[in-house]
Amino acid sequence: MIPAQASRTAYRVALRRATHQLLDAPPVFVDPVAISILGPETEAALRADPQRFDDSRFGPAMRAFMAVRARFAEEQLAHARAAGVRQLVILGAGLDTFAYRSRLDDPPLAVWEIDHPATQAWKRELLAAAGIGAPTQLSFVAIDFQREALADKLAAAGFDARAGAVFSWLGVTQYLAADDIFATLRYVAGATAAGGGVAFDYSVAPHLLSVVERWAYEALAARVSAAGEPWLSVFVPEELVAAVRACGFAVSRDVGPDELHACYLAGRSNPLRLGRLARLLWAGSAAYSC
Repeated sequence: MIPAQASRTAYRVALRRATHQLLDAPPVFVDPVAISILGPETEAALRADPQRFDDSRFGPAMRAFMAVRARFAEEQLAHARAAGVRQLVILGAGLDTFAYRSRLDDPPLAVWEIDHPATQAWKRELLAAAGIGAPTQLSFVAIDFQREALADKLAAAGFDARAGAVFSWLGVTQYLAADDIFATLRYVAGATAAGGGVAFDYSVAPHLLSVVERWAYEALAARVSAAGEPWLSVFVPEELVAAVRACGFAVSRDVGPDELHACYLAGRSNPLRLGRLARLLWAGSAAYSC
């Protein structure tokens, strides 16, 4: 993150979610707020020509992965809510729209959106401009991760670390050093011991990719680095599963593109394919299938 500047990649992710609603029929992940949260001018431009906001090289695969990861995380939350979990923490919330399009009272769910102060302030401006109200069950928690502790900020905002929770951590770990990732996971393991867990995505170590995939990885890495938000971590799936389990989770389950395709993309008349640059992982007190 660039100090005092809202995340540029958060905006790009939001555009991907919005164009998915318009270009990929039927959408893998239905989000009725994805377009309007970007503001009236951007909404009008998107509806007039969504292809204008697409990236011809990476667009379809990026849209597919962002739709699938959001659906995967929210399905894990649904399983946990059915099992009695009543807290959701969205780490690096960006322009996530879950709290503005979901029923939070049946069963009751408290939601905390955690983000860099500048990014969170920008989001709240967009919400106000779009006329999207925040539900009473939602708490905004702005945090400077270099100076403040997540556990302290959440506790001050009313989060109960003994009651169980689901943490959604999408599009974030790539931008963190490994030590910071595992420090957060150790805290989350304790905060979800009573139920729930964490859903997150991560970048695959480039040496595991094909030549073409490595080219795509390097091109995307250069793009986000130029935006001031460089990728800092990559992982070997088997090693990450073991390391996450060692953080204190009962379950550490990696989900790759083949399984995700079978769960969410098979049989579509409008085909979408996932790339192999990133994968999903669920770690928690119990395993939930997609």
